[in-house]
Amino acid sequence: MDAALALLGAGEVVAIPTETVYGLAGDATNGEAVARIFEAKGRPRFNPLIAHVADMAMAERIGVFDPLSRKLAEKFWPGPLTLVVPLRPGAGIHPLVTAGLDTIALRMPKGFGGTLIARLGRPLAAPSANSSGKISSTSGEAVANDLGARIPLVVDGGATPVGLESTIVKVEDGKVRLLRPGGVPAGDIEAVCAAPLLRGMTAGVEAPGMLASHYAPGAQMRLNAESVWAGEALLGFGPRRAEGWQQARAFLNLSDRGDLREAATNLFAHLQSLDRSGAALIAVEPIPSDELGEAINDRLARAAAPRDNPHI
Repeated sequence: MDAALALLGAGEVVAIPTETVYGLAGDATNGEAVARIFEAKGRPRFNPLIAHVADMAMAERIGVFDPLSRKLAEKFWPGPLTLVVPLRPGAGIHPLVTAGLDTIALRMPKGFGGTLIARLGRPLAAPSANSSGKISSTSGEAVANDLGARIPLVVDGGATPVGLESTIVKVEDGKVRLLRPGGVPAGDIEAVCAAPLLRGMTAGVEAPGMLASHYAPGAQMRLNAESVWAGEALLGFGPRRAEGWQQARAFLNLSDRGDLREAATNLFAHLQSLDRSGAALIAVEPIPSDELGEAINDRLARAAAPRDNPHI
């Protein structure tokens, strides 16, 4: 904690554990610190960052909360929900954090991250601690293997309990739009709102994780595989196997019993392990799209997307 505070106070970046994935944190009010986040990740400048806060008072100093956004914060914070709200004038957030938008993505993390922000007294910009577009890290070891040579400190808090990035939502004219599925299932949010979430395309990038190609391993991905081709690695789900699974170059199961929460926790670590197998293609067995399955399939679709975009 003391080492992280000293570095953050000096405008450096630190990899920290959160309940979702590891975050690459820097002082959200310090332009040099935010630039170091982009530099370490190789992150596109137009992709905004989430500002993490210690409490509701800090959040209110940064963003303007409508009644429904405040209700969602009261229900799900601290936790894996990010709210996109209007940026409060004079909030002091560096423009690199918002990527030029007049909104700000805010989250209140649990545990180490929340305590760190409270002691620092300033919000932390903290995207996932991985090279941009690559698999998010859910362990300190994974961060060190990816970014260790580029950053001064990795705080190792063990495996992250949620294993997926936060769900991101935005209130629009009294209705809630899902910008990114994540650690809070959409159904839980709909229960609080007493209305279905809006889905579908928005006009450009409004929040982190909205690029078409993202979270990608080095290997290509083949989704909803019912059979395994020679030389493929296989990412399984549940007790039923794809035909010919025995010939897979490597095999890992997200959850032997078909539990979506366990699958979410294992997703990125298993992708990293299969990527290290040397297989040029990773086949993924079908995964249901209900509850956390929506977020898992979202990440897999982005990992499998074409990678010819020069910004990725």
